[in-house]
Amino acid sequence: MAKAATIQAIETLSCDAGYRGYYFVKLTTSDGIVGWSEYDSSFGPPGVTEAINRFAQMVIGQPADDHELIFAQLFSAKRMAMGGVVTQAIGAIENALLDAKAKRLGIPCHNLLGGKIRDSVRVYWSHCGVWRLPPRVRHYGSPEIKNLDDIKAMGAEVREKGFTALKAYPIRFGDGGPVMWGPGFGRPFQPDLNVDRKYISDLIDQLEAFRDGAGPDMDILLDLNFNARTEGYLQIIRAISDLDLFWIEIDHNDPEALAGIRSASPFPIASCETLLGLRQFLPYFRAQAMDVAIIDAVWNGIWQSMKIAATAEAHEINIAPHNFYGHLATMMNAHFAAAVPNLRIVEDDIDRLPWDSEIFPHEPIIKDSYLILPNTPGWGCDPDEDAIRARPLKSQ
Repeated sequence: MAKAATIQAIETLSCDAGYRGYYFVKLTTSDGIVGWSEYDSSFGPPGVTEAINRFAQMVIGQPADDHELIFAQLFSAKRMAMGGVVTQAIGAIENALLDAKAKRLGIPCHNLLGGKIRDSVRVYWSHCGVWRLPPRVRHYGSPEIKNLDDIKAMGAEVREKGFTALKAYPIRFGDGGPVMWGPGFGRPFQPDLNVDRKYISDLIDQLEAFRDGAGPDMDILLDLNFNARTEGYLQIIRAISDLDLFWIEIDHNDPEALAGIRSASPFPIASCETLLGLRQFLPYFRAQAMDVAIIDAVWNGIWQSMKIAATAEAHEINIAPHNFYGHLATMMNAHFAAAVPNLRIVEDDIDRLPWDSEIFPHEPIIKDSYLILPNTPGWGCDPDEDAIRARPLKSQ
């Protein structure tokens, strides 16, 4: 009987991604197989890279196929600090282990998850419009959004490119030009998070402009993030109740309050993209706080995310992956989405950097708003290591 392969090395790599960075784990096994994963250290907690490198010393020499054992060991070692940086670092290692294991077996990763239920997954055009506002627009080379006519034109572009769903974010229009409105993230600094009439008026104008351009058949999603409190979310919902929306996405730290918002909303509520680990999701499931649980499988690890999705299904709740990273993360999420029965839709950023095709030689194939699952072993989207090293990470 052949000796089981072990983990020989774990390396972190990063490169410039315009206004942020792309981050990768490269895991090499004793039989020469390389497993890849993508993780985040731009928007998530700082220190994920350091945590991965420290964990690497704990798992070198471990059986490369035993990802659940490795998760349990790392969880136990850092139980007092689980969540945040620790969970994201373990998730990044888990995802690289899955890629290596699938490659050793010569199968796509979705086969490790029980096999695909569907050959393709429906995607929506995320960050529609806001990635075309300064300063981000300069990284993408896309037409700049300056006014409502540009919003309308972008809605038409989404439809003409074959997409059937888009996600909008509040944009505030003013004398200084339109800006993505995110007080929940300090942009601008407005800790009270109160919602005023101008905010609601601008939001309605923006959603109507998207509808005018995209047409009656486009599903429009609205992401409000952490940008209001319960009172403000209810104000917004009342003001836009006669619009046609696919869902409203709300981040909320109180499951009971979110359940109250859901009961008052004519639209489905999606939430939980920032939660880490099944234990954090359980109070929201028990409260029936949302219609769609958004799971960040990049942060949680895809094997652990399957457990979260299964628990959501037991509570009659759909799931949707949280995905605003590079193409490798998109393919990781696509394998996850293909294997869960209670999938609603998959997030993807369609506005891309000019050099994405260099970093990711095997880009996702999207046709008529559906991403086609590949049958190549692993995730099917290995990044180009030389291209990564050729674009060093800028200061974040």
